[in-house]
Amino acid sequence: MAGRVAGKVALITGGSSGIGQAAAMLFGREGAKVMVADYNAEGGERTAKAIREAGGVAAFHAADVSLPHDVEALIAKVVETYGRIDCAFNNAGIEGQMANTAECTIENWNRVIAIDLTSVFLCMKYELAQMVKTGGGSIVNTASVAGLLGLASAPAYVAAKHGVAGLTKTAALEFAQKGIRVNAVCPGFIRTPMVERVLDRGVFSEEQIFAAEPMHRMGKPEEIAESVLWLCSDASSFVTGLPMPVDGGYAAQ
Repeated sequence: MAGRVAGKVALITGGSSGIGQAAAMLFGREGAKVMVADYNAEGGERTAKAIREAGGVAAFHAADVSLPHDVEALIAKVVETYGRIDCAFNNAGIEGQMANTAECTIENWNRVIAIDLTSVFLCMKYELAQMVKTGGGSIVNTASVAGLLGLASAPAYVAAKHGVAGLTKTAALEFAQKGIRVNAVCPGFIRTPMVERVLDRGVFSEEQIFAAEPMHRMGKPEEIAESVLWLCSDASSFVTGLPMPVDGGYAAQ
């Protein structure tokens, strides 16, 4: 049976670990030609190698997606390698420092906005232009439940993720008649290196997360990856402009 994205070319940023790595592996298993991008070359190369060892097609390109010239070069590399871009998962992101709004430093603000929001704008800017040339595609951005709700002690992260949700809706409207769909996933608490770092810093405990989540557990990166794959596949052909919670019911409370 053909894979759900068989024959498609997929670009996945932040692919060295966590949700990005799980998505890259899933897209590879489902028949896509995958370009893994990350500033972490060792982790990104490891992901691409794992896809190839599992019988898939994958390459890696190092990029800091908060920098315009890196993003432009990344998109050019995907086209040079595979000829086109059909699917893009703009997933790179960081949590930043945890501090309330009055104590958030300008350095932390600028860094989080650059990596979590500006990178999504830059990736879409070049991805959309390329997809218009080849007749369409599907873009999925990583927002967060923090892009739908407030989260104390994370003003820069919340602002960036709300920005991603709004940017997703705007681009979806702009390109709906050009064969390009633009959606976002809004993960809840997912067991990733990012969440593990927050736990290690004692910002909150696993018990607090379980109590806050209606399903009383954290999600798995693979569960987000499945949602991304669906949004990039033809099965979601009438879905665009959606910031989709994948959060165990957290945002429904």
